[in-house]
Amino acid sequence: MNKKTVLVVDDEPLSVEILCNLLEDDYNIVKAGSGREALEIMKRLTPDIILLDLVMGDMDGYEAYSAIRKIPKFDGTPVLFITALADVECEAIGLEMGVNDYIHKPFSPDLVRLRIKNHLAFSQQRSLLLQRSEELQAINANLEAALSQVRRLEGLIPICSYCHKIRDDKAIWYQLEEYISDHSEARFTHGICPDCMKGQLNVITKIE
Repeated sequence: MNKKTVLVVDDEPLSVEILCNLLEDDYNIVKAGSGREALEIMKRLTPDIILLDLVMGDMDGYEAYSAIRKIPKFDGTPVLFITALADVECEAIGLEMGVNDYIHKPFSPDLVRLRIKNHLAFSQQRSLLLQRSEELQAINANLEAALSQVRRLEGLIPICSYCHKIRDDKAIWYQLEEYISDHSEARFTHGICPDCMKGQLNVITKIE
């Protein structure tokens, strides 16, 4: 089974080391010391989840998060903020922006692993649902295209008992073939049924 890739973005070496020790047995770890470095790495690598420090020097977590979400292929990638702040307002700002979750310092190993595992599982389910939704949309589009070419005859259709002409809603009588051709996608090819064939042979025999 291929390991998922975790991008750890933090300018504090000790935090990066702790997270690597916690996760390296289960995931491929890629490290970035700043938001700008992370964006450069993401030009050539597609992480499955991003752990993003909120307080960094060159570009804080909010700015880095906004830049990541502007890249279409990372629109659904889970991003978890790393923070030592206990400020409820800061956490609310991140959640309002759309960040998936928070990992608080000092790290709780069990909570860190569990949050990452859950968000990866949710992301995978979301991808499967989007894929299935696209497949269903394609199927529906094909069905709608097919249905647009199909016209059905419905209701009671007046037909002459003798000549088998059909009367439309404007009281105009049509040959059967003409009426069906005008009101459906059916087209006719002509032949002779066995009963008519026998009848024609009988007529020919009598003439001879």
